[in-house]
Amino acid sequence: MDRQLPPCPVETTLTDGTKRFGELKKSIGSVSQKVLTANLRSMEADGLVSRKVYAEVPPKVEYTLTQTGKSLKPVIEAMAIWGKAYQQAHK
Repeated sequence: MDRQLPPCPVETTLTDGTKRFGELKKSIGSVSQKVLTANLRSMEADGLVSRKVYAEVPPKVEYTLTQTGKSLKPVIEAMAIWGKAYQQAHK
């Protein structure tokens, strides 16, 4: 069975430090602005990221992982390791 596996084993980005929306979008790749915005809002509501809006034109918005968000790093890293191994085994 030939199927195309996604290039990234885990389509989640854990960032170090603060990132602007454009940086996040670029680092993820294949995601629409609408979907990324919805996911960031959901993660903010869940306490995983904090959002800071600057009152300037054009608007500047920055996102930072909260302590709760950072606590997911070992889980995401484990998923990435598993995903890479799975991809190698199913080439």
